[in-house]
Amino acid sequence: MQQFCWEPKMAQSYGIEGYLFSGAVILFIILLILEKKYPYMPIPKEALKASFKTNTGAFLLNNVIMSVLSLSSLVLVASNYSHYGLLGSMQDGALKWILSFILFDFAVYVWHYLGHKYEWIWRFHKIHHSDKSYHVTTGLRFHVLDQAIEVLIKCICVVIFGVPASIVVICELVRMFFVLFHHGNFTFPGEKWVSYVIITPYLHRAHHSTLREEHDSNYGIVLSIWDIMFGTRKELVPANIGLDL
Repeated sequence: MQQFCWEPKMAQSYGIEGYLFSGAVILFIILLILEKKYPYMPIPKEALKASFKTNTGAFLLNNVIMSVLSLSSLVLVASNYSHYGLLGSMQDGALKWILSFILFDFAVYVWHYLGHKYEWIWRFHKIHHSDKSYHVTTGLRFHVLDQAIEVLIKCICVVIFGVPASIVVICELVRMFFVLFHHGNFTFPGEKWVSYVIITPYLHRAHHSTLREEHDSNYGIVLSIWDIMFGTRKELVPANIGLDL
């Protein structure tokens, strides 16, 4: 009978979460500086202050609640069950890493799409769209149940795809970077062309439009190919940001 080393793996995943959290804090500060120096659009000081307080508060609360379920769960599942998946028998190496990342990114795209199409998911996900400002802290504004269901979906995908634990860590780190990055209130030269490869603020800003026909688009998190392939890409500048709940 196969023996699982639960405690060492759990301890290892908690250590990884600590590094990821530290990296997210550093990135968060860098993006805040970029927003201040090179803002895409002006945000009233009071509105920014209120949004910052709400978003960071939601993040801190959710981080405490989700600490046991998030990366720890993914690493634990990957360590013990990923060998059953599509890539489980594939030799570890660059190709497996690339394929795993692509499959994982596609899965998150599909889940994001479904989150806009089904009311029982949308009722939680629309909290993320309720920010009347658009800046880096918007990437922290999520309902805890939205995050919890997403973790469950990712755990299932880890088993189906056969994604190793090391790839899970990288996928989550990159995803965390992009969620903060593409909510940034800044722009940069050539951003439109870069958006044909990865999701940028230029592309994701439309996703936070107040209009349903506009925010039901641009579901990608890292790679922009999925929106191009499935016709969900929209290039536009929204007139207004944020939904009324």
